[in-house]
Amino acid sequence: MKNIFLIIILLSTSSIFSQKDQQLYDIIDAVSAKRIEKDIQTLVDFGTRNTFSDTLSDTRGIGAARRWIKSEFETISKNCDNCLDVFYQKDFVTKEGNSRVPHDAWVVNVVAIQKGTTYPNRYIIMSGDIDSRNSDGSDFTKDAPGANDNASGMAGTIEAARVLSKYTFENSIIYVGLSGEEQGLFGGAGLAKYAKDKGWDIIGVLNNDMIGNISGVDGVVDNRSFRIFSEPVPPTETEREMRMRRFYGGEVDGISRQLARYVHKNVKTYMPEMNPMMIYRLDRFGRGGHHRPFNDLGFAGIRIMEAHENYTQQHQDIREENGIKYGDVIEHVNFGYTKKLTAVNAINLASLASAPPAPKTVGIGGIVEASAKFKWDKVDGAKGYKIYWRDTTSPTWDYSRYVGDITEFTLDGIVIDNFFFGVASVGKNGFESMVVFPNKIMR
Repeated sequence: MKNIFLIIILLSTSSIFSQKDQQLYDIIDAVSAKRIEKDIQTLVDFGTRNTFSDTLSDTRGIGAARRWIKSEFETISKNCDNCLDVFYQKDFVTKEGNSRVPHDAWVVNVVAIQKGTTYPNRYIIMSGDIDSRNSDGSDFTKDAPGANDNASGMAGTIEAARVLSKYTFENSIIYVGLSGEEQGLFGGAGLAKYAKDKGWDIIGVLNNDMIGNISGVDGVVDNRSFRIFSEPVPPTETEREMRMRRFYGGEVDGISRQLARYVHKNVKTYMPEMNPMMIYRLDRFGRGGHHRPFNDLGFAGIRIMEAHENYTQQHQDIREENGIKYGDVIEHVNFGYTKKLTAVNAINLASLASAPPAPKTVGIGGIVEASAKFKWDKVDGAKGYKIYWRDTTSPTWDYSRYVGDITEFTLDGIVIDNFFFGVASVGKNGFESMVVFPNKIMR
C-alpha cells in the first residue's frame, strides 16, 4: 500500500511539469562551466584579440581567434547533422574619419545560423564580442587577454550553440561573434545592416558583454545578480507614435523594453535563484554595447551583463601599481557565474525560438468606460492569446488572462486609465511571444 501511495505521489508530481518546462530545465542543466572555462582560456591564449591585430598567425591575434571560433561552430554543426550555417560576415573600415582606427582593416564577424522549421526568416540572436583591448584601444601589439571583456560573452555564445543545437525550433537562432566593438561597434553595425538588407525579421538581440565577474570595484561580491539594459522606445519611432505616447502612454514600452521584461519573467520562473535587474537605460552611463546598432535600425535588442563591474580589470594593461593588480586576466573570471548567465540566454533563446509570432496590431479601447477592450490580428500558429496588464508604475507584467483562440476581448471591471496593457500570442507548445503594447486606438 505504501508503495502504491508513493507511485501516486510521483505521478502527480511529474504531471505538474509540462514538456515545455522540462525542456527549459534540461537546457539549464546542460550548460557546462568546464567547457566555458576551456573556451575562455583558448581565447585568452591568443594574447590579443584587438580588431587590428595579426590576422595571419595561427596562434596570436584576432585572425587566429576568429578562425578558431568558426571551427568551433563548424564542429557543433557537424555534431548536429549540419544544423548550423556557418560563415564570415565582414565590412571594410578605414582610418579616415575614425580616430580609434589605427589602420584600414576588415572587421569580420563569425555567424552561425540554426534555421527554424516553421519561420526560417525570423531570428533571435545571441552575440558575444571577439575583440579585446588594453589601456590603449589602438595598441594592437601589446597583450590584451580580454578574459571577461569579452571572452566570457563569446564563450557563452559558443556554449549556447552547443546546447541548443541538440533541439529543433520553429524560429531561427543566430549565434554570432562580433568584432570591432572596442573601436566603435563596427561589427554590430555591419551585421545589423546585413540583416536589414537581407530582410531578416529579427525577434530580438541578446548582447552579452562581460558575464564573468562577480567581485565589483564597489566591494560587492554577488554571483546571482545581473543587469538587463534596454532602451525605453526605439529611436526610429515616428512623429505620430511620439504624439500618441503623450496621450496614451508607453514611455517605457518599446520593443527592447518588452524583450527585457520577457527575459526577466523567464528567469524568475525557471531560475528563481537569480536576481535579474532591469536597468531602464540603453547601456551603462555614457557607454555603449553591440546591441545599440541593432536598436538604431529599429530592432529589439538588450545587453545582458554582470551586476558589479571591476574597472581595474577592464581596458587595462597587465601590471601592478600600489598593490593593485590591473588587467583582464582569466583569474578574475567566475566560470560558475558565466554558466548561469549563459543558461539565462539559452532558455530565452529557446523560448522565443519556440513561440509563434506576436500580433502585429493590437487595438485598445474603453475610454470613459468601466472596462478595457482589445482587438488584435490573428497569428498563424497561435493556439490562443494572453492579455497582460500592470500598474502604470510597475516594471513588470503582473497580471494576465489567457483568452483562447479569439481576436477580441473585453476585461470587465478593469478601468483603462489605471493600467498599461499588452497582448502576447501563445503556441500549441505553451511558449509565448513577447508582449505587444497597443499600437492602435479603438473609439
